[in-house]
Amino acid sequence: MSDERSYWLALNMVKGIGAVRFRNLLETFGSARAAWDASPSRLRAAGLGESIVANFLEARKRINPQAIPADLERHQIKALTWDDEDYPRRLRELEQAPPVIYYRGELLPTDEWAVAVVGTRRVTSYGHQVADELGAFLGRNGITLISGLAKGVDAIAHQAAINAGGRSIAVLAHGLDRIYPNENRRLGEDIIANGALVSDYGIGTPPDAANFPPRNRIISGLSLAVVIVEAGLESGALITAGFAAEQGREVFAIPGSIYAPASKGTNLLIQKGAHPLVHYEDLLDALNLEMMGEQKNARLTLPGDATEAKLFALLSQEPVHVNDLGVLAEMPIEQVTSALALMELKGLVRQVGGMNYVAAREARAEYTAKEGSPRVGAFPTQPQLARRAESPEPVPSEPLSGDEGKQSPAK
Repeated sequence: MSDERSYWLALNMVKGIGAVRFRNLLETFGSARAAWDASPSRLRAAGLGESIVANFLEARKRINPQAIPADLERHQIKALTWDDEDYPRRLRELEQAPPVIYYRGELLPTDEWAVAVVGTRRVTSYGHQVADELGAFLGRNGITLISGLAKGVDAIAHQAAINAGGRSIAVLAHGLDRIYPNENRRLGEDIIANGALVSDYGIGTPPDAANFPPRNRIISGLSLAVVIVEAGLESGALITAGFAAEQGREVFAIPGSIYAPASKGTNLLIQKGAHPLVHYEDLLDALNLEMMGEQKNARLTLPGDATEAKLFALLSQEPVHVNDLGVLAEMPIEQVTSALALMELKGLVRQVGGMNYVAAREARAEYTAKEGSPRVGAFPTQPQLARRAESPEPVPSEPLSGDEGKQSPAK
């Protein structure tokens, strides 16, 4: 790594130095090293306020630019700057593209064909089903899924895309020397093996609440389109939708019940002009994408016996609780749960949380975005309101992607 590049990375780690100030410092001093070594008076003359100058001086005491390359290598982190040919093209298009992008894993040229899927961490069974099916749909069709690795919609969508054989990118709001939240560490490692973890924050940056809203601009910036699955009126997912609109990305929202708190944000987005996503392949039509192949090992699976056939006939895309299935099928609960376990292994049914089950969709053939193409992968019907009702959960003390408070997007 060149000496100038090390100082470029060090400069990027100064709190309060975002894209605009970074570019101004390069133009004023001619190089990142000259900016790093500049006196406080010269930094003030370059337009930095007292608080930013104080951050700059503190960073100089704490950061050794020459040690950064070894730190990155130790954590298997790579870095791309504006000057690098491999810097993501879609990010480069942005007016305030991050000066530095860190990543673990691999970024491929095909990741330009990407769709972001985000939403609340307090996901309902309806949102769980949609995030799972949409993630799998994108994965099967060779479209990279981008999200924020938060609990709820993000994690469900990431995992579904990977399980379907696709790629996923998680954009994090902290340094890549850690994976946050801790409960998603294993998923984070899976993403590294099947895509990448990405951040514009340097090593050692903690997951502070203020980091999450500006992070969302990278989620939308890397994507062709953003889909909001579920979101309350104060959800951070709405910030992502706002960035997407500003960046000229397509914004889709999943319509939901007017009575459901988790759908108030998505319904508002639709009211304000977002595309209502009622068929998954509408994404492909809107983005004029041609799909890359059939689902791997697609096959039609049939019920194996009379018990499975009876249970399968009682299921649709609306979640049904296992106890209700037992009553409807007039079967002992032990027989029902045993049969459902086998049916889930076969891919006939899927549990969507709380012992609620739905009929799984059959594998679809290759899809090409052409006029007159048949509708496939249709969006599921709305679950009954009684099934969707849930009591609010307490907001955790730590910041999580998807429902962060709406804060200023200044880095």
